[in-house]
Amino acid sequence: MRRRLADGIELDDSKERIDRDEVHRFLSEVAYWSLGRPRETQDRLIDEAARVVGLYDDDRQIGFCRAATDGVSFVYLADVYVLEEYRGRGLGEALVREIVENGALANLRWILHTQDMHRLYRKLGFEAPSYKVMERSPTRKSSESG
Repeated sequence: MRRRLADGIELDDSKERIDRDEVHRFLSEVAYWSLGRPRETQDRLIDEAARVVGLYDDDRQIGFCRAATDGVSFVYLADVYVLEEYRGRGLGEALVREIVENGALANLRWILHTQDMHRLYRKLGFEAPSYKVMERSPTRKSSESG
């Protein structure tokens, strides 16, 4: 999929087009949820993603998101960003709309974590956070001894 938006901005779901240096820079240095993420980890997340969508101004990577899934029942939306100088123009909404509403994963249940973009995701059909979600950190140990 390759689609042109206003002002020459383009959406593209080609993994080959992703500027891995730029995506890693933003996610490891700017994004609160992935500060310090190693490059090897970021490359693997892209390689193993069910789908990625990049946002481009000519050849410049200005946004990104990825989807991880079991392929049957749910999709996890992750690493969504748009560079600050491009925000406020509806590009984040277009980016997320493309990944969740189009393609082979569109009919599955989508989930995500966010601290600050609830308003955007609600526009795209995500429900308000609820009491149902439980999360286990990878560093958390069980309270039971073996």
